[in-house]
Amino acid sequence: QVQLVESGGGLVQAGGSLRLSCAASGRTFNRATMGWFRQAPGKEREFVATIRWSTDTPDYTDSVKGRFTISKDNAKNSVYLQMNSLKPEESAVDYCAATRAEYYVIETARQSTIFESWGQGTQVTVSS
Repeated sequence: QVQLVESGGGLVQAGGSLRLSCAASGRTFNRATMGWFRQAPGKEREFVATIRWSTDTPDYTDSVKGRFTISKDNAKNSVYLQMNSLKPEESAVDYCAATRAEYYVIETARQSTIFESWGQGTQVTVSS
């Protein structure tokens, strides 16, 4: 399995920006797809963005398109999520995730259940 460690969370005012980082170690061949999910208190964990390692193909939930950018650094085995124009409703614990698989049905590719490795999470708080 891949070990994942997130960082970069914090407190920002509405409209501010944060960049999340996720460092992967261990069996990196098990990170064909990596991405980010978030979970607010009392809510389900939800898809934010993913990227395919081999092709750099990104996928975003509609609510973050144009504001968030997912990227990766091959040399560092890391993925990043640049979050701009943050909204209070996006306060959540953000989790990095990885799976060895690549899915081509978009509804399947966005399901948290397909991801095999998870980080511990990093808190993002957006004040109003």
